[in-house]
Amino acid sequence: MPHEGLIDLAAARVGGRALVASDEFFAPRHNLLAAGRAVFIEGKYTDRGKWMDGWETRRQRGPERGGGYDWCIIRLGIPGAIRAVTVDTTHFRGNHPAACSLDAAQLPGAPGESARALRALDRAFVELLPRSPLAGHTENEFAVASNAGYTHVRLKIYPDGGVARLRIWGEARPDWRRIAAARRAVDLVAVEHGGVPLATSDQFFSEPLNLIMPGRSRDMGDGWETRRRRGPGHDWVVLRLGRRGVVERVDLDTTHFKGNFPESASLEGCDLGGSGAAPGDDAVWRELLPRTTLRAHARHRLAVSRERRDPVTHVRLNIFPDGGVARLRVWGRVEP
Repeated sequence: MPHEGLIDLAAARVGGRALVASDEFFAPRHNLLAAGRAVFIEGKYTDRGKWMDGWETRRQRGPERGGGYDWCIIRLGIPGAIRAVTVDTTHFRGNHPAACSLDAAQLPGAPGESARALRALDRAFVELLPRSPLAGHTENEFAVASNAGYTHVRLKIYPDGGVARLRIWGEARPDWRRIAAARRAVDLVAVEHGGVPLATSDQFFSEPLNLIMPGRSRDMGDGWETRRRRGPGHDWVVLRLGRRGVVERVDLDTTHFKGNFPESASLEGCDLGGSGAAPGDDAVWRELLPRTTLRAHARHRLAVSRERRDPVTHVRLNIFPDGGVARLRVWGRVEP
């Protein structure tokens, strides 16, 4: 898996939003956070020029405009620690920026989202990625060394040009003290709570990260689906919980999977304490849910029996023999 153990904190599908930009003459800022790779449509033009699937600014003309760079401020959908950045210039060849940099800020509450309000918070931003060269039509990857949690980022491009996609790879930093104080069951594996898939037997049609995304699935592609198994065995995925906890209930959703849902499924858990690593071959897995028959296009609410409610840090979903699952919710309470 690319960027294993990390999620795109800025993705539109988790609530990321491009709030304001210095300029978006040729293509709007919101394209930066769209899902999937950028596309190119030959011969498609707007009244301002060539249609591009990304964010593209007009050409800088003199140092008085923009101070020699353009910028875009983004509110992360999931606040967290940033580990890596992808500045994707796919399809931008003669019009990509020469360089970029990235700043980040922790802005508590709900600051105003107008250009004036955000620019007034300029001093809250710290530099995470110094000015770095960009290549055209390339997924430019950069490592970031920071452990602080952030809510907003500011992408700067020098001096102008187009960027197809921006990915902010990191780890969610939810307020677990507040969550635990609410004394309600919480989805321990939800992406917004820090859950991540670590390993899977197969992801031929769609990736297991979809399992723990917010909301209901949009269609069959918005789930985890494996290829048809032509031999013995079954498919599985291992996920790390956002926090060690006791699992009380599991929701297994096969919505949109009608002729390709698994015949049955089971769920196991293991407790690796404070380790965030993937379980090794010597990990001791305990059954949380026995193998249970599934239905097509249905939401299954399954209780974990009290004698199986021991703390776990990871879960393994087994599907028999193969197929697709839309969402997995692992409800429980946080343990120290």
